[in-house]
Amino acid sequence: MRILVAGASGLIGNALVERLRARGDEVMRLVRREVRAPEEVRWDARTLDPAVVDAVDAVVNLCGASIGRIPWTPAYRRTLLESRVPPTVAIAEAIVAAADPPSAFVNGSAAGFYGDRPGELLDESSPAGTGFFPELVTAWETAAAIAAGATRVTMARTAVVVARGGGMTPIRLLTRIGLGAGFGRGTQFWPWISLDDEVSALLHLVFSRLEGPVNLAGPTQATSDELTEAFARAMHCPHLLRVPALAVKALGEAGSRLLLDAGRVVPAKLADDGFVWAHPTITDAVRAIA
Repeated sequence: MRILVAGASGLIGNALVERLRARGDEVMRLVRREVRAPEEVRWDARTLDPAVVDAVDAVVNLCGASIGRIPWTPAYRRTLLESRVPPTVAIAEAIVAAADPPSAFVNGSAAGFYGDRPGELLDESSPAGTGFFPELVTAWETAAAIAAGATRVTMARTAVVVARGGGMTPIRLLTRIGLGAGFGRGTQFWPWISLDDEVSALLHLVFSRLEGPVNLAGPTQATSDELTEAFARAMHCPHLLRVPALAVKALGEAGSRLLLDAGRVVPAKLADDGFVWAHPTITDAVRAIA
């Protein structure tokens, strides 16, 4: 197949491109710099020639500035929004205008859609939470839905990706130097997924018949303490410290949302569709990268 990928230079996008190429698929990448290879297409992330999507079988859009950057200043909030919504609108509108639209449009999204929901099991039918993060994700998904009349649209509500890079980097580094710590009470559930399963799930969405929001998360839930302790065990390092909730809140809303919010996110649609996880527990996911 010929797959168009936006956001191919990020952690997930890079891994996805490698997997697609290993499968023998042809990958086209949208880039904002000068074109350096035949498979690259330059764009400004605001407009996209419909002819570009006319030539592909599926589109995967992973554009977006890092949610893990702290603090979320007013300027950076605008960056988070502008790096997601206008590019998604441009791709969706190009799909609508294409003479022969691709068969699937898989758009990035986030489990942050649900907000802070301690005690709740959250599947794809659960409503959005409140606050900046859920509002950001809602705007992102609304932009992707523009293409729904022209192709099958899927929003990949991704949990925290357990990988050697990305949001797990600080936890891995601190644990490795003996500063493994819990955050707040440590009993808050953190939705998670291994990078390997994230890529497999995105491919599943390209080829399946699933549409609308789909939770990309591990099939078993883990608390904050269970995740950080898994790193300590895998690295044979201590896990003796605890960062009080007040100290986390001093980082602003980003610290609270990323480290203290609770969400027992259930990947109901993936499970019902027969998806098989390579790393079904947080211990499996951490051992694969520690």
